[in-house]
Amino acid sequence: MSIPLVDLAAQHAEVAEEIEAGLADVFATTAFIGGKAVGEFELAYADFTQVSHCIGVANGTDALELALRGVGVQAGGEVILPANTFIATAEAVSRIGAIPVLVDVDPDYLLIDPNLVAAAITKRTQAIVPVHLFGQVAPVEKIIEIAAPLGIPVVEDAAQSQGATRFGRFAGGLGDAAGTSFYPGKNLGAAGDAGAVTTNRADVAERVRLIGAHGSAKKYVHDVVGFNSRLDTVQAVVLKAKLARLAGWNELRRAAAARYTELLADVPGVRTPNSMPGNNDVWHLYVVRVPNRDAVLHSLHEAGIGAGIHYPYPLHLTRAYAGLGYQFGDFPVSERAANEILSLPLFPHITQAQQRQVVEALRTLRPRAVKGTLVEVALGPLSQVSI
Repeated sequence: MSIPLVDLAAQHAEVAEEIEAGLADVFATTAFIGGKAVGEFELAYADFTQVSHCIGVANGTDALELALRGVGVQAGGEVILPANTFIATAEAVSRIGAIPVLVDVDPDYLLIDPNLVAAAITKRTQAIVPVHLFGQVAPVEKIIEIAAPLGIPVVEDAAQSQGATRFGRFAGGLGDAAGTSFYPGKNLGAAGDAGAVTTNRADVAERVRLIGAHGSAKKYVHDVVGFNSRLDTVQAVVLKAKLARLAGWNELRRAAAARYTELLADVPGVRTPNSMPGNNDVWHLYVVRVPNRDAVLHSLHEAGIGAGIHYPYPLHLTRAYAGLGYQFGDFPVSERAANEILSLPLFPHITQAQQRQVVEALRTLRPRAVKGTLVEVALGPLSQVSI
């Protein structure tokens, strides 16, 4: 039996009729841009996340860029973010003309290390971006304790954490603003690219809407240089239908993650993930750490198990960010993790039998040696595909 890393077909089957009806209305009214479903979804997602404002945008990368622009990040400024994240976190900074400043992550949760953030702050620091990686919430309150006295805004990368909480507060509403992604594989996924900015600051919300609409609050009146980033009405229909089921789907993810942890407890060499005290994580990904990871991944694929790597290269070891001047060894926790992390199949509809099959494959496989680990080819071909 082949087990996928994610199963979007099972998820879509739950909402297909509702989406079909919503799309019929969109096509009947031809309200493809700014249709009523956009406003309805924005209100619903703001309520779900317990924030004052939600602004739908075209994708998650735009959401991060707009959130950063909304809090005042400008060209030439510095933005602190973890080395262990998807490249979009840094791209959002670079597209503004600001400079990504990388810090390492803690060894237990692989989330941004607040102690290292404090040491990275300079007079040029304009924002700090904690990333809620794998559906786990970063310790934003500790970042705010450092940033607030200095007047530095905190922008969450909440792309993988829809519905996760820290001490009862939802990711996406912990800092000055947040950018999230509704890429199809996310916990709340569209039928294509989509994203949103969430914030409790009215001034940030106003600026985000302005910049994302060509700098125009009134047709043909342009107050600032902006660009075009809008949530399609079609995607809003899909997201609204799925949002109504997100809490339940997240509970299924939590149950599956707990089951993996129990089943893997006696599997030699497999280190299961931890949840930070105060968190109620949503397990966008269930990421274990194993020795000889590339060989393990190859063997799992041969056994029909759709495992993945998120992510095989820390940002400073990508060609795109070689110009930042970091070297191999600068972020040892992120570098070691990149050699060990392995994402196991996890989605709301995964069955207990499927999970047992994954665990049994890990227990019994005899991985063949493969070349091309991070240490061997730090700037070599990017051969792994991430979702």
